[in-house]
Amino acid sequence: MISVTFLVILFSVQKFGTSQVGLAVGPALFIWFCSLAGIGIYNLIKYDASVLRAFNPVHIYLYFKRNSVNAWYALGGCLLCATGSEAMFADLCYFSVRSIQLTFVFLVLPCLLLGYLGQAAYLTGNLNGAEKHPFFLSIPSGIFWPVLLIANIAALIASRAMTTATFSCIKQSSNLGCFPRLKIIHTSKRLMGQIYIPVINWFLLVGCLVLVCSMSSINEIGNAYGIAELGVMMMTTILVTIVMLLIWRLNIIIVLSFVVFFLGLELTFFSSVLWSVTDGSWVILVFAVIMFVIMYIWNYGSKLKYETEVERKLPMDLMREIGCNLGTIRAPGIGLLYNELAKGVPAIFGHFITTLPAIHSMVIFVCIKYVPVPVVPQNERFFFRRVCPKSYHLFRCIARYGYKDVRKENHQAFEQLLIESLEKLIRREAQQRQLESDGDEDADSEENTSFSRVFVDPNGSVYSLGVPLLAEFRGSSNSISEASISEEVNSYSPASPSISDAEHSLERELSFIRQAKESGVVYLLGHGDIRARKDSWFIKKLVINYFYAFLRKNCRRGIANLSVPHSHLIQVGMTYMV
Repeated sequence: MISVTFLVILFSVQKFGTSQVGLAVGPALFIWFCSLAGIGIYNLIKYDASVLRAFNPVHIYLYFKRNSVNAWYALGGCLLCATGSEAMFADLCYFSVRSIQLTFVFLVLPCLLLGYLGQAAYLTGNLNGAEKHPFFLSIPSGIFWPVLLIANIAALIASRAMTTATFSCIKQSSNLGCFPRLKIIHTSKRLMGQIYIPVINWFLLVGCLVLVCSMSSINEIGNAYGIAELGVMMMTTILVTIVMLLIWRLNIIIVLSFVVFFLGLELTFFSSVLWSVTDGSWVILVFAVIMFVIMYIWNYGSKLKYETEVERKLPMDLMREIGCNLGTIRAPGIGLLYNELAKGVPAIFGHFITTLPAIHSMVIFVCIKYVPVPVVPQNERFFFRRVCPKSYHLFRCIARYGYKDVRKENHQAFEQLLIESLEKLIRREAQQRQLESDGDEDADSEENTSFSRVFVDPNGSVYSLGVPLLAEFRGSSNSISEASISEEVNSYSPASPSISDAEHSLERELSFIRQAKESGVVYLLGHGDIRARKDSWFIKKLVINYFYAFLRKNCRRGIANLSVPHSHLIQVGMTYMV
């Protein structure tokens, strides 16, 4: 019950972030490591300093020679001496690489060595009944209770570090399209990596409570933790090997030496831990399999859905054939069509114009993307470009948000800022047409553009939006004084008009935009789903139609942050057969 109480408290304070409790974490861990070193030195002096001979590797051979198979079984327990170190490396956003190197070399490693050497010295003089709790029995009686208190605090801090590292791993997996979208709360305005995920937090609490209440002894939890620890170590070795080959381009002899030494050592420990899989380690293996299945299904389904949307987006030739009225009635107003595609006319738009009796006189395809900065300035929020000839009144807009931006902003303020940015695009186009020679700078449609300012990965994530955040370079160039406007201009006029005609054309288009704005703005939300074709394999039907559909239904949708009145909202669904 004491452990359950501590766990509930631990996960309840997780939402306050690391920065709020950081003042207590540092001193507590420093006192803990110093206590380990001090107790170790005390035991070395009092009992037996000859244990320092353990640094001689010959004793490894002698130990295995004396104990054979039992020595191999003991390797799993030896591994637990190093557990907890991976928590620091799981997310380097909290610490610099240099700070971790200095802390581990000059504080953590010496204190741990002194602590374990002190326990070994105590055991040499107290062999009877001391092997179960050698650390606490080796503590001098005068400081037992303070050390017990700081030990529990250190354990809570280490557990909290592991929880925070789990949040970071989930977020990184979600960004890579390998995990369903979840609500992420950033607890720091300065550090992007300090986050809190409520669903994962409470899921971990339930999992820990079940584990603590179901495990009959601490040895079973230790065996389970050993499996997890070795999994982290082996995966780190494999990834570092890939970096050495592809990034650092080191000599193959050096790479092979690294792999043989470290991976061989880790596999030896892993073989020892697997022997105790029936004593609690199976829990970790089952959990790992479940997580892998969830990540694989989500990645497979998301990639298949995105590739299908890209393949079935409306071709520009078809848009030209149906004409500027889009084969339907153009009603006054502005339609903001939200979609995940950052380029091209989404197939869901064709579903809109065939399903609805009319479409708005102006349509803007809005794609929301999140960039790794705290706040995006308002005058850099939107990135516009034309999608079709001017008479179609179709535009592409990429709305960029930082991780601390208020996304549930007032919809009227959002619309006003969006229209102002669009008007700047129109004026910028008019200025460029006046400066260009006849036909020299005529651009093709968005579909045929040779220079793309948006890099989209197969999972739909945008890693480079071309037009950078310019807040820090505001005075460096006059070309960036306007709000994130595309310099990529699509002009379909056969020849450059005269200055007066250009001014009249500019005023007409600006007037058209204002009138459409006054007629009202409607948010068109397209939900694209996928289902396996009837002739698909049974496994594919099971994965797509049931597992992926369940994850997609219960994950956080991309439009969850919109604050739009229901009277201004139209949702249309579309199912792709894959």
